[in-house]
Amino acid sequence: MVSWRLVFTAQAGRDAKKLAAAGLRPRAEELLEILRQNPFQSSPRFERLAGDLRGAFSRRITIQHRLVYQVLQQERVVKILRMWTHYE
Repeated sequence: MVSWRLVFTAQAGRDAKKLAAAGLRPRAEELLEILRQNPFQSSPRFERLAGDLRGAFSRRITIQHRLVYQVLQQERVVKILRMWTHYE
């Protein structure tokens, strides 16, 4: 199976530092590995976003924190937009 390439926005990079400080890095890495293998895998559940983030997807890191990403199918790229709360 051909894996997908992950690319991170500058904001996602800043979010990664917050996740590590909060002890959430292992869960985020687990989700990133799932995305690398198959961004459309249905478990754990993901949701399609609407509004400003229409076309993006979200998976829970915790109840409060989300991993938000876009799938660029032609390029086989998963673009990681955020990895922190969307309430800030």
